[in-house]
Amino acid sequence: MDKQVLLYEGKAKKVYATEDPGALIVAYKDDATAFNGLKKGSIAGKGVINNQMTNYFMTLLEREGVPTHFLRELSERETLVKRVTIVPLEVIVRNIAAGSFSKRYGVEEGVVFDRPTIEFSYKNDELGDPLLNTSHALALHLATEAEIDTIRTLSLRVNEVLRTFWAQCGVTLVDFKLEFGRLGDGTIVLADEISPDTCRLWDAATGKKLDKDRFRRDLGGVEDAYAEVMGRLRNHDAR
Repeated sequence: MDKQVLLYEGKAKKVYATEDPGALIVAYKDDATAFNGLKKGSIAGKGVINNQMTNYFMTLLEREGVPTHFLRELSERETLVKRVTIVPLEVIVRNIAAGSFSKRYGVEEGVVFDRPTIEFSYKNDELGDPLLNTSHALALHLATEAEIDTIRTLSLRVNEVLRTFWAQCGVTLVDFKLEFGRLGDGTIVLADEISPDTCRLWDAATGKKLDKDRFRRDLGGVEDAYAEVMGRLRNHDAR
């Protein structure tokens, strides 16, 4: 399917219209940003890994009962997806204290929660994606109560599937960010991506960080970490 018009270019992806009004093409870039765009750089090969990993997990999640926007992979960097209206709620599912949670609440990184924790933030770059609760989301008309319930249920299901998968790869799923969209008929589906850009992934044996934190914290070995998690995914799939 041919790209028509560039509709949007974000920090990590470009989105194009197609001749089908119900479908878009997402093209993944190697650009990397952190801290709401204050830190910028590039991670060689990131776009290919994030595209292919996202498509793998979207397919897996569809089989596990989670509806997604995924249609088909077009190339190593491009994917055809259903056109959705993004719900302006970022969903952060946390299994272990890390990152902003540890800083915000003074909890040592690595503390395992008794049960998964869900946070919502307002998807708004100008405001710095502030945290909000269900009442705030309803007051701002970001989503209905039924939609928020659906998003929460689907997010926890995604967590179950991903935690199980990564554990089989010797990787601990610390936390991750999700975005959801509305199809034309109002159905809520999982959108955006699932990758080392949006997930915290630690080696289960050593605790080594295998995700974007290596870029955020100047730890080095960023490309190698992304390649390692992709390699573990492929090895798992080859069993």
